[in-house]
Amino acid sequence: MKILLLEDVYKLGRAGDIKKVAPGYARNYLMPQGMAVLATPGAVKQAGRIQKQGEIKRVKVNQELGGVAEQLDGKRFTFAAKASETRRLYGSINTLMIAEVVSEDIGVTVEAKQIESQPLRMIGKHVVKVRLTVDLIPEIEIIVYREGESPESALEEEEKEALRAEEALIEILDEDYEQDAETEEGAEEIEPAPETDASDDDADAEAEVEEDESE
Repeated sequence: MKILLLEDVYKLGRAGDIKKVAPGYARNYLMPQGMAVLATPGAVKQAGRIQKQGEIKRVKVNQELGGVAEQLDGKRFTFAAKASETRRLYGSINTLMIAEVVSEDIGVTVEAKQIESQPLRMIGKHVVKVRLTVDLIPEIEIIVYREGESPESALEEEEKEALRAEEALIEILDEDYEQDAETEEGAEEIEPAPETDASDDDADAEAEVEEDESE
């Protein structure tokens, strides 16, 4: 169904845009939240006015949060958690936990839905986006480390794991290269069958014909 956006909706469109969406998405989320209305002929006539209002609001909000976005971009947050020897957490660091820490740090309320991340379940560094507005989406670093250890130890452990994985890949590639080389050597050892001379075949055929005629 076609709807007219009354507000900016991340990854969908900006205020005043006419979009085609699933009926359930429109009726169960966009419309109840006051973010869109059905794109009737009467509503579509208001699209231009809604776009201008949306632009004014967008500029104002971006100006207000521009400094916050700069403050957040590249900022590091740390979480201590229990984990196994394989670096997997006994639980996870979810978006609500991240939003609470970010909100406390910048003094601006950030909701869990503004944190673009799946639950974090591994020790190490994770890059996460914080959607302040449709235009301001700074990236932050989340360092998850073992309880009783330091954030730096988690980064060192992650680097060692990456190095081991790289070495294992190189070993596999070397084995494949050796196998290919052996296959090529085996193919070279097979001598091609001797080629027959076409002229000899023709001569043999003529000889057989002459013998038949003589008989």
